[in-house]
Amino acid sequence: MKKRFIEIMDTTLRDGEQTSGVSFTASEKLALATLLLEELKVDRIEVASARVSAGELESVKQIMSWAKEHDKTKSVEVLTFVDGGLSLKWMKESGAKVQNLLTKGSLNHLTHQLRKSPAAHFEDITNNVEQAMAMGIDTNVYLEDWSNGMRNSPEYVFEYLDMLTKLPVKRIMLPDTLGVLTPSEAGKYVKKIVDRYPGIHFDFHGHNDYDLSVANVMEALKGGCHGLHLTVNGMGERAGNAPLASAVAVIYDFLPDVEIAIDETALFKISKLVSAFTGFRIPANTPIVGDNVFTQTAGIHADGDNKKNLYFNDLLPERFGRKRKYALGKTSGKANIQKNVEELGLTLNDEELKKVTERIIELGDKKEHVTKEDLPYIISDVLDSEGLQEKVKVNSYVLTHSKGLKPSTTISVEMDGEQIEENAQGDGQFDAFMNALQKVYDRKNKKLPLLIDYAVRIPPGSNSDALCETIITWQNGKGDFVTRGLDSDQTVSAIKATEKMLNLI
Repeated sequence: MKKRFIEIMDTTLRDGEQTSGVSFTASEKLALATLLLEELKVDRIEVASARVSAGELESVKQIMSWAKEHDKTKSVEVLTFVDGGLSLKWMKESGAKVQNLLTKGSLNHLTHQLRKSPAAHFEDITNNVEQAMAMGIDTNVYLEDWSNGMRNSPEYVFEYLDMLTKLPVKRIMLPDTLGVLTPSEAGKYVKKIVDRYPGIHFDFHGHNDYDLSVANVMEALKGGCHGLHLTVNGMGERAGNAPLASAVAVIYDFLPDVEIAIDETALFKISKLVSAFTGFRIPANTPIVGDNVFTQTAGIHADGDNKKNLYFNDLLPERFGRKRKYALGKTSGKANIQKNVEELGLTLNDEELKKVTERIIELGDKKEHVTKEDLPYIISDVLDSEGLQEKVKVNSYVLTHSKGLKPSTTISVEMDGEQIEENAQGDGQFDAFMNALQKVYDRKNKKLPLLIDYAVRIPPGSNSDALCETIITWQNGKGDFVTRGLDSDQTVSAIKATEKMLNLI
């Protein structure tokens, strides 16, 4: 039986970044882009939205520089908008060669958001595609809210597709933008379109609001779609997108007529790396990539595994670069740093490796040893700190906590070349530190952002000597942003996260 090849487009770096509180640095985006294309072997990656920020522009420039060297320029895509050519100018500056143009796939969105007629929208799209072609930029087109368009205004969808399929468009992308499709609808709607427009490449883009995204992916493939959009760890807005690992496993095990290029053995390591970079922790029972899914805890299961693998299924851990465990405790020990970095599937340059080594030595002075479980947090901390100028420095602090007395803190902060000391009490050591810091900023007539979320985590399976990562979400007049600190002491890790915030603002 001849298999049908399906393109996999990973949109973790664009749609996945719309997960609340998640923002990749340029270094993190470049590291993940290379891993996705070179090791995981996805066919395409969507890395950014045009015109978002100067930082986003710089990250795309770095990725395109790498892609040019590795003949991958047509594998890197950017979300663009129907905006009179502004997005295309941004694309040209970034070096990107493929735009994913966001257009309206339902009459409801067109009427109430753009407030345009179909004819006017189609004319704008035609002008954009022709302008892109003249600039040497390929065009794929998103039909935003396509699923509701098929439900409620199919005549508009087909009128649009009749026009669109006559343009020099590489791919047409069918998103279930609000995650509302049932599996039967996903298959039925995709089949209608594929049958009507043979020879046109259609991608399916599923969201997971009803936890049906993987089932919808299966049915969309059965309906005849030619490509899928997925994200690592199912990241994305609201309930997220169709998760890459689960979709890949389903395709390999249940769709024998479909062929994909994904290397399953790289799924787990890239999942852990994305988790470390984002602070978006993977639930332990997440299929394929969760910490517990290949761990047998009950004695009867362990006994059954010894008797003809009674509790095994086709999801063998070795497929995904993992090993079966029996909940005996964490794996510790110290190995060559470079080797452990390579096991994560990450390539660091000499300067980054030097910084990671220095950080491990520094942390090693505070705890007996640094484990492999700690390493993704250390790398994340080092890359997150790249390019951050130390304009504000917390030179020293004294934290006191005594039974029967309120915690207090004395701090020395360097700002604008001036040393400022203050002390304060608080409900806890970090609260006291923040109160003392507020006094420093009051003296300088400066305002601190509002702390709106505070999360602490340690590597899964660790003990009381584990490294502690504190992830703090701040809010200022420009919106929310996140900083992270890493240390063997929880309060100190929070102070380090705060020091990064002071330099960012």
